[in-house]
Amino acid sequence: MLTFPKKAKINETPNSTFWFDADGILISISKKAPQPTLEESKLLLEELKKSIDDKKTCMLINVTHISETSREIRDYAVEKFSKFVKAIARVSNSAVGKMLANLFFTIKTQPYPTKMFNNEKGDKNWLQQFL
Repeated sequence: MLTFPKKAKINETPNSTFWFDADGILISISKKAPQPTLEESKLLLEELKKSIDDKKTCMLINVTHISETSREIRDYAVEKFSKFVKAIARVSNSAVGKMLANLFFTIKTQPYPTKMFNNEKGDKNWLQQFL
């Protein structure tokens, strides 16, 4: 299970909690939240981009509580993520989280590597090759 490190700056949004680990991997835990609007998604992605300082980064996302998103939001996210994401590893403790994440990441081909895992240890090991 992903835990908050003591010294990391924890960022809170309506849909997730995120921080950077010691390797520079952005760790994100999705929250139980209603589906965001496109405008809300744009604001959240801008906030995320600012925290990354316009550098490409690897992401480990716990998608257990990810909410369903519209096609419009998925298309926008893929376009924006391609500018600052090297690779995304996903982990979920629920079948619904896995299904929604797989839907998000497989409906449209991603311009960066992405993979689903059953635990974050496998995620981090896989992401190391992209650092």
